[in-house]
Amino acid sequence: MCSQEKIFIIQPIFNDNWRVLHSEAVSLIESAGGAYCGSSYQIIKEINPATFIGSGKLQEISQTLSGIDGVTILFNGELSPSQTLNISAALEDRKVIDRTTLILDIFARNAVTSEGKIQVELAQLKYIYPRLKGKGAALSRLGGGIGSRGPGETQLETDRRHIRLRIKYLEKKLDETETRRALHNERRIKGNAKIIALVGYTNTGKSSLMNLLTGSDVLEKNALFATLDPTARKFCIENVPFILVDTVGFIQQLPHDIVEAFKSTLESALNCDLALFVADASDDYSMQFETTLSTLSALGFDKPYLKVLNKCDLIEDTTSLPSDCICISAKQNDGIDELKRDILKCFAERLLDVKLVIPYEELKNYYAVSSLVSETSRKFTEEGLCVEGKVDMKYLSRIEKYAR
Repeated sequence: MCSQEKIFIIQPIFNDNWRVLHSEAVSLIESAGGAYCGSSYQIIKEINPATFIGSGKLQEISQTLSGIDGVTILFNGELSPSQTLNISAALEDRKVIDRTTLILDIFARNAVTSEGKIQVELAQLKYIYPRLKGKGAALSRLGGGIGSRGPGETQLETDRRHIRLRIKYLEKKLDETETRRALHNERRIKGNAKIIALVGYTNTGKSSLMNLLTGSDVLEKNALFATLDPTARKFCIENVPFILVDTVGFIQQLPHDIVEAFKSTLESALNCDLALFVADASDDYSMQFETTLSTLSALGFDKPYLKVLNKCDLIEDTTSLPSDCICISAKQNDGIDELKRDILKCFAERLLDVKLVIPYEELKNYYAVSSLVSETSRKFTEEGLCVEGKVDMKYLSRIEKYAR
């Protein structure tokens, strides 16, 4: 059995946010299948254009790692190609990757569907492309292991023209999937199902919540970016149909190329009727909510949303949690009834209670639009079919002639 690749973190410090970034880096390493083996920290007042952190600090790190073989350096930020090469040279030609490279590696590891794989490769190529000029030797030095999955050396050895063509091809394939998704959304609208998007920080239990609400078996894993591909499942609350969509999670400083590549996946959140922002109650949930909202707002998100604090079973005193959040535990099935009630409240102004009487000669016509009605009861009488239920006000005109 192969041993885990050892990863040493270089953590630049610009502000108080570095602790969150460092903690995420350790989790990212574990998600990539590596083993965290230590860190070095450097307060940055001015970025060194050659090595980012300066030669003195690199000498100190080199001495720390002296005699330790097989250690990969993770710079927890973004490096230019020349900085990557210079840091590697200063550290005895050790492999050097940055935060974006590591995240892309995890995405390549976890992408399952053809669309997910296309999105990952597109993000990788867009990240690699501007770094090819004059840096072929440095990039090909990456070799195997963490930071090299996906296109890998085969793509790195191709010329810029080939990569441009490949990017155009992948973008065209993604456009085709977006067209298909638009058709799916039209069918969902015709089927009267409201779309609810699960969005939020990665590893906050979104997949666990989906499984609980819908009775499905979406992958649940205590790892960053375990779920990349969008998953949609049907469920009902008091006979009102909904479609719940799980989306890729967010972290601090999610690379721009990744956000752009997964924009088509995130469209399920942008086009939803309601979003559930899920955060971890046992962690820095304020930062998680802020990251989620800022990332989506940059893509034009303007839909109503509810704030959901999951993993509340890990909190001894939940009274200190914000009152504008719904506190749940998907693991313990706590707070789910309240969540369902609040979801229905969000649609209450749009959902009207109706009583319908459909004459028998009109049954065929009613059945053609019956999916628009969330029926709570039905019985056959001398007058015809009597139905009680709820209907979205925008569809009221379609069944108004049967109303009593």
